[in-house]
Amino acid sequence: MNDRLMDAQIREGASRGDRYREGASRADRGREGAGRGDRPLLEVHDLRVRFPTPAGAVRAVDGVSFDLWPGQALGIVGESGSGKSVTARTLMNLLPRTARVDGDVLYEGRDVRALAAAGAKHFWGVEMTMVFQDPMTSLNPVKKVGEQIAEALRYHLGQSRGEALAEAADLLGQVGIPEPARRVGQYPHELSGGLRQRVVIAMALACRPRLLIADEPTTAVDVTVQKHLLDLLDRLRAEREMAMILITHDLGVAKGRTDDVAVMYAGRIVELADTVSLFADMRHPYTEALLRSIPRIDDPSGHRLDPIGGRPPDLIDPPRRCSFADRCRYAQRDCLEAVPEFAGLEGLHRFSCNHPAGTERGRAALAANQAAGRNAAGLSMTETREEIR
Repeated sequence: MNDRLMDAQIREGASRGDRYREGASRADRGREGAGRGDRPLLEVHDLRVRFPTPAGAVRAVDGVSFDLWPGQALGIVGESGSGKSVTARTLMNLLPRTARVDGDVLYEGRDVRALAAAGAKHFWGVEMTMVFQDPMTSLNPVKKVGEQIAEALRYHLGQSRGEALAEAADLLGQVGIPEPARRVGQYPHELSGGLRQRVVIAMALACRPRLLIADEPTTAVDVTVQKHLLDLLDRLRAEREMAMILITHDLGVAKGRTDDVAVMYAGRIVELADTVSLFADMRHPYTEALLRSIPRIDDPSGHRLDPIGGRPPDLIDPPRRCSFADRCRYAQRDCLEAVPEFAGLEGLHRFSCNHPAGTERGRAALAANQAAGRNAAGLSMTETREEIR
């Protein structure tokens, strides 16, 4: 983007940004003293996303609902293709025009989809922002990293080029990049993978958003850098009192970094609970299977891993029953007849299962399937962790 075009957009952005922030400030003043119990920051109700293809519509997200409170960290976990990233991109208004979206997404009571239809440019990036998986695809390879951070500050907040570059250097320092004044003049290829991801985090936090969506933010880095980046997100979230949605396939990451966890499978949330309850008392067989498939340090050398058998369902023609039944050790005939109700036994711990793990009903179903050698959908029961041991 050349400087002349940028300057024109800065003038427009400053005016619109001021009007937007004035409205947000009034809302903030109205919420003073209300506390967390007043209203969620983000409300998602029955979100459905379909992508048309020659073979039919892919139901990438199929009835997702959750609330996110100010300052809360929500983990969304699941294997590839479960709908995690599509859910995040829907919230960020980053879907292709061909996507068909139904349901309600409310941010402080405001209809996010209506904001998108009205062409609101100073909502995403100011109130809600996102960190993507691969920093090399998020950063412009022919533009210095300082200019890329400054662009958001100039466009959304109307800062001058000098002010924005100074702020960019300060942001790089906040995210732990050494010699930030020098780094603003470097290109992405001159930085390591970990530093590039820190630059992307700095870009996302530039306008001090109240909600950060982190989509697999540590996928492209090693374990040591992963810990540093997650610690950084924790610290910044606490300092800025910022809500966060952390999307990951790693249950271990979700366990140590979130307040609540939503487990997604085949476009749906199949279990939702506070993090402590989920890991202490997981109910959905898919959640249990995800945890069982992770190698454990106390396993003996040469121990066979416990993968999840079968494959996810076809989302063009999803089954009108439990979508996990074909891969579930607990599945009975009633699981093949209808989609289980999304309910819970107590508190906010909810799940969609007729024979929950850790219950008498679940133990009876598992014992019956092990005795028969297969579940009601025909899955072989010979490769469970207990039998291998």
